[in-house]
Amino acid sequence: MGADPAPGPAGALPEVALLERALAWTCGHLARVRPADLDRTTPCEDWDLRALLAHMEDSLDAFAEAAAGFVVPLPPARLVQHPVARVPVLQAKAGALLGSWTRPVVPLVRTGSAVLPARVLVAAAALEIAVHGWDVASALAGPGDGDSVLPGALALQLLPVAEATIAPEDRPSRFARPNPAWSSTPSERLLCFLGRRPGSGLR
Repeated sequence: MGADPAPGPAGALPEVALLERALAWTCGHLARVRPADLDRTTPCEDWDLRALLAHMEDSLDAFAEAAAGFVVPLPPARLVQHPVARVPVLQAKAGALLGSWTRPVVPLVRTGSAVLPARVLVAAAALEIAVHGWDVASALAGPGDGDSVLPGALALQLLPVAEATIAPEDRPSRFARPNPAWSSTPSERLLCFLGRRPGSGLR
């Protein structure tokens, strides 16, 4: 999946540093969410911001659970009516997720009938969290706003993760089909690979 990220805490997987960067960037945008924003559309087709936050909470729970060596596959996202008070809960769960992985963990994680190296799962968690952070930022900022640009250095590390972990059968259920990468920036290459349309606010 490309070059290893910078080392994380002593005894932790190297990918934990990448997870920490993804969480920090995403939590910065979560802190901007206000009650009036919850009905905003997002780049995730058919999801408003309220539904996206529900899905993100489920994902954080699952990725934290995986540190114990197994995870029950997520059911379809619970599209519940989260009040904005859930945002602090999301931020707390982000911290708990990082704490779960900043210590020595089992090398393999069972998810359903599959077994994944823990390094792959942590890198995939960083990818999902960062991309949903971009979804949140895009919903809040609107098309073309600089605040919704995924940091280039982070995107550069996540692009090989996406290429290694997203299979053809993941499209179009988990990710839309790739869009032509019309820009050479790492952020836009990553988002286009994931089926997003940078600058449009639409997927």
